[in-house]
Amino acid sequence: MKTLISTIFFSLFFISVFGQQSNNNSETDDFDAIAQQTDYLDELINNWYVKRSMNSNDNTNLQVNTSDSEIITPDSVYIQRLFKLPTLVPISYNDQVKKWIEFYTKNTSYRRYLLGMTDFYLPYFEQIFDKYDLPLELKYMSIIESGLNPRARSRSGAVGLWQFMYPTGKMYGLEINSYVDERMDIIKSTDAAARYLRDMYKIFGDWTLSIAAYNSGAGNVKKAISRSGGKTNFWEIYPFLPKETRGYIPAFIAALYSVNYHKEHNIQPKEIDMTLVSDTVMITKKLHLKQVSEFLKIDFDQLTLLNPQYKKQIIPGHYKAYPLRLPFEKVSDFLNSEEEIYKYKDSLYLTDQVTIIEASVDDRPDSDYSYSPPSKKGTKKLYYTIKSGDTYSNIAEWYDVSANDLQYWNGIKSNKLQIGQKIEIWVNESKYEHYKNVDTMSNTQKEKTNTISSNPKNSTVVKPDKKKHVTYIIKSGDNLWSIAKNYPGVSAENIKEINSFKDEDLRSLKVGQEIIIKNK
Repeated sequence: MKTLISTIFFSLFFISVFGQQSNNNSETDDFDAIAQQTDYLDELINNWYVKRSMNSNDNTNLQVNTSDSEIITPDSVYIQRLFKLPTLVPISYNDQVKKWIEFYTKNTSYRRYLLGMTDFYLPYFEQIFDKYDLPLELKYMSIIESGLNPRARSRSGAVGLWQFMYPTGKMYGLEINSYVDERMDIIKSTDAAARYLRDMYKIFGDWTLSIAAYNSGAGNVKKAISRSGGKTNFWEIYPFLPKETRGYIPAFIAALYSVNYHKEHNIQPKEIDMTLVSDTVMITKKLHLKQVSEFLKIDFDQLTLLNPQYKKQIIPGHYKAYPLRLPFEKVSDFLNSEEEIYKYKDSLYLTDQVTIIEASVDDRPDSDYSYSPPSKKGTKKLYYTIKSGDTYSNIAEWYDVSANDLQYWNGIKSNKLQIGQKIEIWVNESKYEHYKNVDTMSNTQKEKTNTISSNPKNSTVVKPDKKKHVTYIIKSGDNLWSIAKNYPGVSAENIKEINSFKDEDLRSLKVGQEIIIKNK
């Protein structure tokens, strides 16, 4: 009887506090986010280990199992189950959470494979989160981020199990170049995600806000807190968060629920052979994974999944030593035949990346003029929609650029413009607020654009003052994370904020540049 009373009490408490958050906007948010999760689950079926499990001994049809979808669970049962979970992250329940729970506990044929993958990935995540003394339940975030697909790429360009954007990945020490993208490295990306979450918690002191900040950035959460009048509860700042972030905490709670209570929904995880023991060897020459695959007779898809960080399946060992992960039983074979493998079909799989050619006559610049593309430093991109009567020269005048710049930025050689066409323009960042309005101005207003003051606004990047700040001179190989490690209590996010760095500022940091670490 006591248990029943407790269940009813918590049901009423959760619903009274959080049930009022439902609205039409949240339904749209859920739809968009669930659509992306469905895409991730579709991609999951293309995983080498999943295909192998399907082909070997599983005849499961990957269609929705409607009988499982008919299970109806009362709110009081959901609440009671969630309340029992040993979590440091605050758990709440409302209509949004319920929608996500139903999503993760239906379409069970897909979920069987997803749950099977957790047996492989979650122990890696737990070990790393434990190293940083973080709540272990944060490991479930990767289910939402990527559907446990190390090669997942979002529409906005986020990559990997933990969906790092380029600037954030670089900030946390992940190597990203034409050959290597450590956002797809299981261990290194998880380590970066743990440090990022730790930094967010130092800022907000609340795990739900820290998780939301992981999704949208600390700046957006701070704005939501400010717009809510200083409230610091996730559900109180919910309406002020970016659309895609509103469903993130509900999805996280639902992922946590579905992994722990899959049996109650008749979902039996598919045993996937991802317990493969592997080890690494260091590669010191340029090497294609197909050379290794064919010589050692390893399935190529399996090898690429073991080494997802190599974007072109090429290891640039000629630049520096990189690890190659192999099935354990193949490590000695590789070491015994290493030089032969480097040479195996190298002319087929490894072509020269630099060729010298003579420019054609048409491509040579005129003898009396040579165009030099402008630097994008200190500029910001916007778009202009072509209207009747527009010319490159007029547009260039309105934005204080040259007609050649416009053609260069848009890859256009012709002088013809098409009404409705959108062209890319890089304008002086200090005047961006003025230039972004040109597109909606009348012709008369546009004619007056060049009468504005040409005095640039002060840069938003803070200038170091050695009397007020502890400063640092950037050295070769530095990034904000490696710098922060040398200053107790300082995080990469702290350095970014105190210097008012934007993402483009991080990409243009230079050796010898002086930055602020903290106030004295």
